[in-house]
Amino acid sequence: MQESPTDIKPVKTILVSQPAPENPKNPYADLMAKYKVKIDFRKFIQVDGISAKDFRKQRIDIAQYSSVIFTSRNAIDHFFRICEELRHKMPESAKYFCISDAIAVYLQKYIQFRKRKVFSAPNGKEKELCDLLAKHVNKETFLFPCAALHADSISTFLDEKKATYAEAVIYEAKAADLSDLKGKVHHDMIILFTPKGVESLYQNFPDFKQGDTRLCGMGSGTQKAMEEHGLRVDIKAPTPEAPSIFMAIEQYIKEANKRKKK
Repeated sequence: MQESPTDIKPVKTILVSQPAPENPKNPYADLMAKYKVKIDFRKFIQVDGISAKDFRKQRIDIAQYSSVIFTSRNAIDHFFRICEELRHKMPESAKYFCISDAIAVYLQKYIQFRKRKVFSAPNGKEKELCDLLAKHVNKETFLFPCAALHADSISTFLDEKKATYAEAVIYEAKAADLSDLKGKVHHDMIILFTPKGVESLYQNFPDFKQGDTRLCGMGSGTQKAMEEHGLRVDIKAPTPEAPSIFMAIEQYIKEANKRKKK
């Protein structure tokens, strides 16, 4: 349930459930400078890569696939780690389909970026990515690097289209140990990015009560997980009005902190 406009409270502190950005020039830094808010970073998810030995047990030959689908930076990092361990070099002809422009840009860490072979969903929506895949589903074979025990509509879409694809489990995501934060989480806003992040919140703080804490959920899957736990999703992203998480947060802070001054 959303707060009514008259009940909205100012935001002074934010907890981001991800590691701090490596580049000091980032959108969070801009928010801190512009609105004088304090932002803390702490990853809620621990990611452990699958070894090359365990990957081989899946009997997947990377060379058999003409395209790769990426929905996260973790998937990119661990996919190219596996390629290096297997001494497999991705051919220049390979195509890459990314869930967002940000993921596509991150891909430059490993390949020479060319628009003719990198496709991305501009607003970070799974439907947009599926629409891109639909245009190539009869011409390409897809490899989908993913986490163990994941639930993803991308695979469902590929099944429906009878696409030639394989899920390649390359990492495992689990709740990080946040025991040192017990009694220290008193932020005005917490930003959650994945359903796993929501699970981590409750695994670490089973008695968590939202109260006045504003919660921001990135993506429909995260928002659904929050609602299933009885949480109030105060800020949703992406939306037509706020296609990025940063725009959604800024819009909320701008409104909340403006009312403080009245």
